[in-house]
Amino acid sequence: MRAGSESPFFFGARSGLFGMYHAPEGQKRSALLMCPPLGQDLIRCHRLYRQLAQAVAARGFAVLRFDYHGTGDSAGDSADVQWDRCVADTVAAAAELRARSGVDRVIAFGARLGASVALSASEARFADVIAWDAVLDGQGYMASLDALQAALREDAGRFTRPRAHADVAAQWLGFAVGDPLRRQLAALRPEALRAPSLAIDSTATTPRTEGTTRILPLGQPTPWNDLRRLESAILSHPLIRAVGDYLEEAA
Repeated sequence: MRAGSESPFFFGARSGLFGMYHAPEGQKRSALLMCPPLGQDLIRCHRLYRQLAQAVAARGFAVLRFDYHGTGDSAGDSADVQWDRCVADTVAAAAELRARSGVDRVIAFGARLGASVALSASEARFADVIAWDAVLDGQGYMASLDALQAALREDAGRFTRPRAHADVAAQWLGFAVGDPLRRQLAALRPEALRAPSLAIDSTATTPRTEGTTRILPLGQPTPWNDLRRLESAILSHPLIRAVGDYLEEAA
């Protein structure tokens, strides 16, 4: 495969998972698996994930972007998304990346719930995890989405009249959510997750180290829960540089 090229493909059980492989430029150093967030966060981060993948591949790292079952271009519907399946899909994606790249050392990157999935996927054998604003408190995360959903239902800037509760029941910002996922997220606790080597925290003000985790601020909070910017892409050139520099350092 030509260096720097992007190759779409399907993999996993019944070829139901979609992936995009970014071939590295130059000698392969290690590989990066990009674990996506869910729902509206996935849509808003899509462009940044592609930019980051291209930048990292240009530094000589093989990269795989992929979609969990029920998300993106993979099989299934958003109501089918379950936490355990996301973790299992991540394990399958790590194995696929190793097979395609010929590199055993795989590092994971994830934003929000994507980071939490990576931190939960022990069977993926990640050499390292880079977590951006990881969700550590499942109950708190669900409460914030429920509040955003309630505010969106009555948003006069988007709707001429409030939408009926029945029209948006079991939704998070336009995405159907099933009861199994809600129950699984409610059980999400920090102690169930491994510690990332690098935590990119958009709310932090100064760099610091906690245990084995280096915490890096981005300079300004990422507007994950800003209803006014719900349809705006989340872009961050500082994040792209920070991830690339960290990978270079850890190679």
